[in-house]
Amino acid sequence: MKAVVIKEPNTLLIEERAIPEPQAHQVRIKVRLAGICGSDSHIYRGHNPFAKYPRIIGHEFFGIIDKVGNAVDSKRIGERVSIDPVLSCGHCYPCSIGKPNVCETLEVLGVHTDGGFTEYVTVPADNAYTIPDNIPDEHAVTVEPYSIAANVTSHVKPNNADIALVYGAGTIGLTCAQVLKGVYQVKTLIVVDRVAERLARATACGADIVIDNSQIPLPEQLKALNIRPTLVLDAACHPSIMQEAILIASPAARVSIMGFSSEASSVTQQSITSKEISLFSSRLNAKKFPEVIDWIANKKIDPSKILTHQFAFTDAQDAILTFEKDQKTCCKILLTF
Repeated sequence: MKAVVIKEPNTLLIEERAIPEPQAHQVRIKVRLAGICGSDSHIYRGHNPFAKYPRIIGHEFFGIIDKVGNAVDSKRIGERVSIDPVLSCGHCYPCSIGKPNVCETLEVLGVHTDGGFTEYVTVPADNAYTIPDNIPDEHAVTVEPYSIAANVTSHVKPNNADIALVYGAGTIGLTCAQVLKGVYQVKTLIVVDRVAERLARATACGADIVIDNSQIPLPEQLKALNIRPTLVLDAACHPSIMQEAILIASPAARVSIMGFSSEASSVTQQSITSKEISLFSSRLNAKKFPEVIDWIANKKIDPSKILTHQFAFTDAQDAILTFEKDQKTCCKILLTF
């Protein structure tokens, strides 16, 4: 079989590998589609601190179960499945309280261990979630990015009285936007970005107000509109955003960050406690695949609004370069197998 391998930073090869055999509690997936994520680019460029090389990348993927281990029901062969890339131990403290996404021995497929940009991959059977017949393949492969939005919104508990603001109209910002509006039906949804085409996509994903903060600072624009968000999600992930998010937020608001920068954020205690701001963080997903699959099946969210490009998996390098360079027209890129 062929696999997309990052041999070392800035070196991507299509390598021939042996087809893996599933262990007792595993299933083997014949991959059909996979999605390009920012973390794939970061691994390619050597900017992901968790990756070790060489590495088969890819943590967003979908396919068909074609073989099972001896502890797995053979009736699962032929199932269409999306794969949760979070591998956890199941017994440490975070796992015991329902947070396997921060397991003490966490591994993520395509990052800590080999992933899904390959023709065949073996995964734990419990990480392979069955996709209903009414969900097309191209939508099934997006379950993982929507699970990021499901995880962060599960922390901040949006409601229909919220004025929600999302920083960033990339893939994760748009999945958050769709979930906030389509699932939680927030009163007002604001999306902030600096690229007009991305803001247009945000409008299509349910934003009531879009704001370009490339010229006029966001706090000034919100003040002119007399808006104080009750909920702020940072899907742009720049360290400077936390301070601004707390500044613009309403008293008693909730603010959540998703970034992984090691650069310090400068925030005063007074700015938080004077308004009793609730701060949250979110990483990956804590078994959110079933609810995301249900949202897609019941058309509460629409993956077609984030899909923009397709490449053959053997052209993965071109796909990553497109992802990196084309912010105007590019959102979610799929690799076909």
